[in-house]
Amino acid sequence: MRKRRSVGARTDRDTWVRVERRLLDKVTDQGWNATECAARLEGVAQPAWQGCVVWRDVDDPVMWRADETDLLPAAPVGSAVVSDAPELPDEWWEAMNASLDALAAHKTGRVATPDTDTITEALITESIRGIFPGGFDTTVQRWVPAHADLNWANVTAPVFSLFDWEDWGNAPQGLDSASLWAGSLAVPSLADRVQSERRRDFESRDGKLMTLFVCSKILGPYAHPEDPRLKPAQRMAEQITKELQAV
Repeated sequence: MRKRRSVGARTDRDTWVRVERRLLDKVTDQGWNATECAARLEGVAQPAWQGCVVWRDVDDPVMWRADETDLLPAAPVGSAVVSDAPELPDEWWEAMNASLDALAAHKTGRVATPDTDTITEALITESIRGIFPGGFDTTVQRWVPAHADLNWANVTAPVFSLFDWEDWGNAPQGLDSASLWAGSLAVPSLADRVQSERRRDFESRDGKLMTLFVCSKILGPYAHPEDPRLKPAQRMAEQITKELQAV
C-alpha cells in the first residue's frame, strides 16, 4: 500500500497483522488508530480487532504501529474497479446494507480522509466546481460516519466483511455508496444494483453531491481516455447537475 507505507502478513496463530510506519508530523490529533477506533462500531461486519503495539523509532523521526485482527472471512471481491460482475447473493447485499446503515447511525469525532485528503466543504466545492461549473449550492446538509474507501478491493464475498478502515470518519451522506458505484461503472448492471440498493443515499441531496464528487475524480485532469467509466460518469454528472440547478 504505497499511500501509507504499510505491510501485512498472516501470523502463526491465524490472525492478521498490519504494520505501519508514519512520520511524526503525520501522526495528527485525529490519530492513526483508525482500526482500533472502528472496533467499537456495532452492527458493522468487519474483522475483529485483537490489539496493537505502538513504538517510536530511536533513530528516525517516525512512529511504528502493529495492529492485529482476525483473518478475513472470505476473499476480497476484486480490484478497486471491477471489469466483470461478481457473483453476489442477495444475502451479501443485505449484509452490506445493514453494515452501512449501522455505520451511519454511529457518532464519531473522526473526519474521513478519502484518498488521504481530509474531506471538507472546501474540498468538495473545489472538486465539483473544477469539473462541473454551475449555479447550484454545494453546502452539505448531513455528515455521518463513513468508511471513506469503500471499493471492491475492501469488501469480501460470499461472506460480506468490510476492512481497511484507515480513512473512516464523518463525511457527507452517500460518500460510501457513491464510491462503490464509481468502482462499478465498467459493469452497468453492477452499477445499477449498487444504485438500487443504496437508493436512499443517491436520492438525497448530499448523495447527489457525493456522486458528483466521485465523478470529478473519474473525469478530472488525470482521466484516462480509455477508461470505460468515462461515459457513464459523464451522463450521470449531467443528470445530477440539472437536478441540482433546478432546486
